[in-house]
Amino acid sequence: MNRLLFISLLLLATFYTFSQEKVEGMVMEANSENKHIGLHGANVYWMNSQIGTITNDEGLFSIPFSKEYTKLIISYVGFKSDTLTIDGPKMVHHSLQPSNQLDEVVLEKKRDAVQKAYFGSQNVITVNSAELLKAACCNLSESFETNPAIDVNFSDALTGTKQIQMLGLTSPYLLITQENIPMVRGASQAFGLTFTPGTWVESIQITKGAGSVVNGYESISGQINAELVKPLTDKALFVNGYFNKNGRMELNTHLNHKLNDKWSTGLYVHGNARTQKEENNDDSFLDAPLANQINIMNRWQYQNVQTGWVSFLNIRFLNDEKQVGQVDFDPDALDAIRGFGNPNAFTGNEIWGSEIATRRFDSSIKLGYVFPELPYQSFGFQASYSNHDQASYFGVNRYDINHESVYSNLIFNSIIGNTQSKFKTGLTLAYDAYEEVVNTTDYTRDDASVGAFFEYSFDNLEKVSLTAGLRADTHNRLGTFITPRFHIRYSPWEKGSLRGSFGRGRRAANIFAENQQLFASARQIQILDSEGSIYGLDPEDAWNYGVSFLQGFTFLERPGNVTIDFYKTDFKNQVVVDWENPRAISFYNLDGKSYASSFQLEMNHEIIPQLELRTAYKYYDVNTDYRSGNLQKPLLAQHRFFANVGYETILTGKGAQWKFDYTIHTISKQRLPNTEVNPPQFRLAEYSDPYSLMNAQVTKVVSKKFEIYVGGENLTNFRQSNPVLSAENPFGANFDSSIVYAPIMGRMFYGGFRYKLQ
Repeated sequence: MNRLLFISLLLLATFYTFSQEKVEGMVMEANSENKHIGLHGANVYWMNSQIGTITNDEGLFSIPFSKEYTKLIISYVGFKSDTLTIDGPKMVHHSLQPSNQLDEVVLEKKRDAVQKAYFGSQNVITVNSAELLKAACCNLSESFETNPAIDVNFSDALTGTKQIQMLGLTSPYLLITQENIPMVRGASQAFGLTFTPGTWVESIQITKGAGSVVNGYESISGQINAELVKPLTDKALFVNGYFNKNGRMELNTHLNHKLNDKWSTGLYVHGNARTQKEENNDDSFLDAPLANQINIMNRWQYQNVQTGWVSFLNIRFLNDEKQVGQVDFDPDALDAIRGFGNPNAFTGNEIWGSEIATRRFDSSIKLGYVFPELPYQSFGFQASYSNHDQASYFGVNRYDINHESVYSNLIFNSIIGNTQSKFKTGLTLAYDAYEEVVNTTDYTRDDASVGAFFEYSFDNLEKVSLTAGLRADTHNRLGTFITPRFHIRYSPWEKGSLRGSFGRGRRAANIFAENQQLFASARQIQILDSEGSIYGLDPEDAWNYGVSFLQGFTFLERPGNVTIDFYKTDFKNQVVVDWENPRAISFYNLDGKSYASSFQLEMNHEIIPQLELRTAYKYYDVNTDYRSGNLQKPLLAQHRFFANVGYETILTGKGAQWKFDYTIHTISKQRLPNTEVNPPQFRLAEYSDPYSLMNAQVTKVVSKKFEIYVGGENLTNFRQSNPVLSAENPFGANFDSSIVYAPIMGRMFYGGFRYKLQ
C-alpha cells in the first residue's frame, strides 16, 4: 500500500509542471433576463477534429487550443448549435438560443451518438439518446445492444430478464448509478435495470476499470451512470408507444413545464404489459413472463445562477408484477405460502409456477452551490432514500426481501493554484436494512458505513492528465479499509490517447438477491463457510488494472478511431458461486486464485457521409479455483464479435429523414456447468454451440414532432434447444431453468411511434 501511495505522489509531482494553452468558458441558456444559467452536458468541439468535451454541472468547459483549429462548435439538444471563430486561448461565455424560438432552418454537424474521451484521465464512453433509440429500448437493461463495451445476456429461461456484463464480470461488480447516486444494488440487482425506462435516460456514461473514489468503494470492474432527462431541457410533451408480436406493449409519457425563471418540473409515466402467453419450444413453459409495470416519477429542477444554487428533487414509485412458469399455471389455485422449502408438502400433481411482485419507492435530492466569485469552487450534496419490497416464490422456493436504503454524499470542489490542478474531498454516509427470508430461514441484517475521500486531478489536456484518489471507510461488516484509485492519460501524438489505471474495490455480496435465477431449479442451497460476517462469508476484495489506447484517424477524408483495451481484475477474496454440482448451488470464499482478463479491439469509422460503421472483437479469460478444481467461468463466451452499421438520410427543411440501423453479435462456444451426474437425458454437452444474433431497425422521421419505427430482433431465429432441463417434471430432482446461453424466444418484430412537442 505504501509503495502505491509513493508512486502516486511521485507521478503527481512529476506531471504538475506541465502547462498548455486552452480555451475555457461557460455555456449558458439564453434568456430575456440575461441570467447566467449554465447548461450541463453541452457538446464543445473543434470543427473537423476528434477534439471535444462536454460541459460540467455548472456549464463550464475547458478544451485545448491549437492554431490549426479556428472553428469551435457548441451544441445541445433542444438548442440551436453555434460556431465560434477562435483565434487564440481565451475565456468564452456563450449563450445558446432554445430551438423553439427559431423559425429558420439551421444546418449543423450531428453530434456523435457514442463519444469517447480523448483528454480525460478515465476511460469513459458516453452514449447519447440518439444511440439509445437505435434499439427502441424500453428499459435500461436493453440500452446496450448496440454498444460493444457491455455484454447483454438472458439471466434464465423463465423471467425474460436481461443481465449485463463488463470486462467478463456480471453487474454486481459494476457500480450502477443514476446521476451518480448508487441505484442498482442490494435487493434490486436481479431486476433493477428493468426499472428505469429507456426514454427517461438522457445519456449513459460507461467507465471501464476502477471508478472514482467519489462514488464509493464498490466499483470493481467499472461504473455505469445514467443521466436522466432534465425538466428544463426535455420536451414539453413526449409520448412513446411500443408493441411487439409477442404481446409486449409499452407507453411512455413525459410532461415538462417551466414554472418560472428558476423552477421547472416534469412528470414521467411509464407503463408496460405482456398478457399474451408465448410457448414455442414445446416444453410447456412460458417463453416470456406475463407481466405488468407502472412507473411514475416526478422531477423538480431549480437553478439560480445569481446566487450560485442549483438543485434536483426526484420522487418515484414503481409497481412491477411477473408471472412465469408452465402455461397452465394459475396462481389463484395455489394455497398461500404452503410447502415453501418443503417439496414433500406437494402431491406431485401441481403445475409449476412463480410470481414476483415488487414495489419500490425512491426519492433523492441533489444540491449544488457555485461560489459566484470563484466559479471553479463549489460544493454539492447528494442524498437518497429507497424502499424495495419484493415478495416472490419460484415453485417450492420462497424468496422475500425488503431493502431500505439511505445514502448521502457531501462533496467540495476547488483548485490548487490554477484550474489545471483540481481536487474533490468529502464524506459519505450509507445505511442498508435488509429483511430477507429464503424459504424458512431469516437473514435479516443491518449494514452501516461512513467514509471520507480525497481526489486530485491534473489536466494538461495537450499531453497529460491524471486523477489520483484515496478513500477510507469503516463498515460494521466489512471493517475499516482503504481503496485507492489512479488514472493517467498521455497523448504521445495528435489524436492519440494512452491510458493506464489501477484501483481497489470492496463489496458485500448479496448472494440470494444477485442469483435469484437459481431459485427456479431443484438445486439445494449450500453456504459452505460460516466464520464471515455476511451470510457467514467474508467480503469480496479485488484489484483492477487496465491499459487503453485510443487513436483517431482520417481515412478517405472521413473521421474514425481505433481503441485497444486490456483490463485484468485480480480477486484477493471472492464469494464463489459454484453450480458445478447440478444438485446444489454452493457459496463459499475463494481459496486460491480468481481473475478476469478482458481484451477488446474496436474500430469506428464514418465510411461515407451519414454512414457509420462500428466493429469490435472481444476476448475473455475468466478463471476461478473452485473446490472441484480450476475452471473457466461458465456461460461466458471467450470470443465475441460485434458490428453495427447506421445510416441516416439528410434532414429536410421540415426535419424529415430516414434512419437505418443493423447490428450483429457473434458469440463463440461457452462452457456449460457440469451435469455428468444427471441421467443421460438431462445431461448437457461440455460446451454450447456458437451462434450469431442480428437486429435491425428502420425509423421514419416524419417531422420534428412525429416519427415511427419498426424493427426486428434475433432475425436468424436462433434459439436454445433445451433451456429448461426436466421440463416434464419440474418438481423432480433434475429440474433446472438457470443454464441459459442463448435466446429463448425466436425471431421477434416490433413497431412504435414517438411524438414530441417543444
